[in-house]
Amino acid sequence: MSKVRLIFSEAWSSISANISTTFAATITVLISMFLLGLFLALGTWVLSYSNHVKRELVVKVYFATGTHQPTQAEEAQVGQRLQHDSRVKTATFVSKETAFKTESAKMPLLYKNVPTNPLPDSWVVKLKNANDSPTLGREIQSQVKGTPAQRALWPGVNGVGWGDKTTKRVLTVAEVISIVFLVAIVLLVTASMLLIANTIRLSIFARRREIEVMKLVGATNWFVRGPFMLEGLLQGFVGSLFAVILLILGKTVALPSILGHLHSTSDVHALPFVLNAVALLAAGLLLGAVGSGLTLRRFLKV
Repeated sequence: MSKVRLIFSEAWSSISANISTTFAATITVLISMFLLGLFLALGTWVLSYSNHVKRELVVKVYFATGTHQPTQAEEAQVGQRLQHDSRVKTATFVSKETAFKTESAKMPLLYKNVPTNPLPDSWVVKLKNANDSPTLGREIQSQVKGTPAQRALWPGVNGVGWGDKTTKRVLTVAEVISIVFLVAIVLLVTASMLLIANTIRLSIFARRREIEVMKLVGATNWFVRGPFMLEGLLQGFVGSLFAVILLILGKTVALPSILGHLHSTSDVHALPFVLNAVALLAAGLLLGAVGSGLTLRRFLKV
């Protein structure tokens, strides 16, 4: 216990002697860990939302209306063709009456004074892999607009719709957010490590004669290294702890107003805050250990 107390007292003396550099290193760790926490929360939320959008992605095959409206047999033929496709999970027929009721419930003011039903019959297709929806949609669309032989495969089909643009938009936003935050985190983590390493190096330089005396009286290498390692760990831990506190304040104050403007469902969620906080504290300790370890290896010749 006396050795542990001595290590802690030596680490505190070193921190007190280099208060400005210690403060700068701790603040840099705080900023980098705060951004890392934001990245984990925002990145996992965007990923969850993009997966939700992909799960909701369907291909809609619309039939012609009016004089060119197909027969029930032709609509059934199109449905069988869709169901026999290996990529298709389910194909559901939606009559124009059902479609009108559904859309009227969603937008009652728009459909309130519509004299006739303008919507067509359609097949709504869910795929085993949502990423196949643009491929299937383009295939059907090219055949519908192709040669007479190709058009005969899809009798009465007037158009095809799929959520390709929506998915691309969501995935593009997720990719941009990931790149921006990753670059910022890499730069700040590197700066944190360098500042911690520089603080430890200054401590070693200021106490070089004490280290020589400790070695002469038989102190082991790890006993000499202990206070410096503890100093780096404390800087990383304190910076991460304050970053978690800032995230708690942001989660309490800012998050409710932000969520009010975001589309969210029960299956769209970010990484649980407890796991996020534990990850930040572990990352801060690792950052402090790496920063001090690199310096000890290079500048502490014991």
